[in-house]
Amino acid sequence: MTDKKKMEKDNPTLEQNKKEPKMSQMGKVVTTGLFGGIFWSLLAYLASILNFMEISPKLILQPIALGEWKNNTLGEFIGIILIGILSIGVALVYYAILKRFKSMWVGIAYGAILWGLVFFILNPLFPDIKEIFELSRKTIVTSICLYVLYGLFVGYSISFDYNELTLAEEN
Repeated sequence: MTDKKKMEKDNPTLEQNKKEPKMSQMGKVVTTGLFGGIFWSLLAYLASILNFMEISPKLILQPIALGEWKNNTLGEFIGIILIGILSIGVALVYYAILKRFKSMWVGIAYGAILWGLVFFILNPLFPDIKEIFELSRKTIVTSICLYVLYGLFVGYSISFDYNELTLAEEN
């Protein structure tokens, strides 16, 4: 009986002995970006429903979409998907520039920089968003927290995976 089990264990053609192909580094970065964008924008939508923020994910549709549908729930979910797609680019930028840093503070700073980019530099693109100094304190605090947590998630996930791969290649 033990010889039969040993033969089954060593037989690479058996289904239980086949290994899943590993995802490439770029595949992991894209997945992290997409999932991070969708997850954190869903939390932003929840925060807007609970009146923690005056803005919501549908804001991204304001400069490009026509029609009233963009102001309804459909607009929210299309905005969430669009943010997830844009987040892939944000994750690729992090991977290209900051992947080698092991500290979680780099991801937190990246999220804070993204918040500043959206609320200070890209503000004119969004006609429905007030100037930063006209927004309520709860909107500012909640949005900063969401961006910082998003940056931490994306940054630390990418850096951790990159450093683990680099360590595995060295050994």
